[in-house]
Amino acid sequence: QVQLAESGGGSVQTGGSLRLSCAAPADTFRRVCMGWFRQVPGKEREAVALYYTGSLSTYYSDSARGRFTISQDNYNNTLYLEMNKLSPEDSAMYYCAAALRPCWQMRWEDSHEYNFWGRGTQVTVSS
Repeated sequence: QVQLAESGGGSVQTGGSLRLSCAAPADTFRRVCMGWFRQVPGKEREAVALYYTGSLSTYYSDSARGRFTISQDNYNNTLYLEMNKLSPEDSAMYYCAAALRPCWQMRWEDSHEYNFWGRGTQVTVSS
């Protein structure tokens, strides 16, 4: 089991910023591939970003690229998502997820590829 805990969500105005955190057990990042997803009621979970520990590579959805930054702190076992220039369309429950397989083997944007999920943190952006 990999228990994940998100934090950092909240309410901001359009153009604002938030930094989400995902706390993971010690030594998790060496074993799993981790990413951020988001979901609004009535819609499927949407991939936001992936951090590929093996190659230190990052991947972003089209909507996140250029505004969001995913990063990983191996010392504190925390995955981050820095979000800038937020708009109401970014309002959603944000989840971090872990997959027990190498990132290079995955279709990273497919939520079914991931084995473990946190409970999520709500982000609300007002206009």
